[in-house]
Amino acid sequence: MLKNNDFIDKLRASGLRPTKQRLKICEALFKREKTFHFTIKDLAKNLSAQLNEKISLATVYNTVHAFKNKGYLKEISINSDKSYFDTNTENHHHFFDEDTNQLIDCHADDIDEINIKKNITGKKINSVEVLIKVASDNQNQN
Repeated sequence: MLKNNDFIDKLRASGLRPTKQRLKICEALFKREKTFHFTIKDLAKNLSAQLNEKISLATVYNTVHAFKNKGYLKEISINSDKSYFDTNTENHHHFFDEDTNQLIDCHADDIDEINIKKNITGKKINSVEVLIKVASDNQNQN
């Protein structure tokens, strides 16, 4: 588990000054046993409740994006106006539950190997990550 000095190093490596609020953001993101998914808005709301003071959405946004740019977080775009961030930066697939707006890790053994038959000329494939959108099947409910 990371300590305060690790958070300071992580912030500085991301080009950020280690302020009290940014250290709290680090703690919320990286002082956990398990990885997790979040939106910036939800993270800001949870931090404000935890700190019992308002935390600037811009501070959360800038800190999260600096961490993403440094490779500490991964961004998963659900659509043009909704993104989640993942503290697990390894290549892996996700389910997105459209009923609950929850992003769920999908384990590698849940999906067969993906066979890419075409590539873009002059480009190489860096990774393949699948987003599977799911919703309630209301047709089977009577």
